[in-house]
Amino acid sequence: MLQRVTRARVDVDDETVGAIGTGLLVLLGVTHDDDVTTARALAAKVAEVRIMRGEQGLAESGGSALVVSQFTLYGDPRKGRRPTWLAAAPGDVAEPLYQEFCRALRSLDVEVATGSFGTEMAVELVNDGPTTLLLEM
Repeated sequence: MLQRVTRARVDVDDETVGAIGTGLLVLLGVTHDDDVTTARALAAKVAEVRIMRGEQGLAESGGSALVVSQFTLYGDPRKGRRPTWLAAAPGDVAEPLYQEFCRALRSLDVEVATGSFGTEMAVELVNDGPTTLLLEM
């Protein structure tokens, strides 16, 4: 999930662990079918998708990315009152792919800040537009 922002930050225990100015807040969910190839392809798409002002991609606009792990994107609330998380990859699978996505995005000349994988985070953002886009590979 991409949100174009004028600024965003992530706090853990009242301490800021990642922050950006203009760019994209990337809420990254990992599912069972994802692999290193998926992570790299998604990073390339995030760097190049033309949703920044002036119809530029993130890399060419000089914007930054704040990448936050978000397993709840794969929550399924269709049955009962409590969502299931069966479609989300477990942490030991998801974390290396999250890290690979961040490495791949950095290799494309995008400044990357991150949240803290597997912890309770407070995410603050100013959505620009508002522009929000769901990307799946």
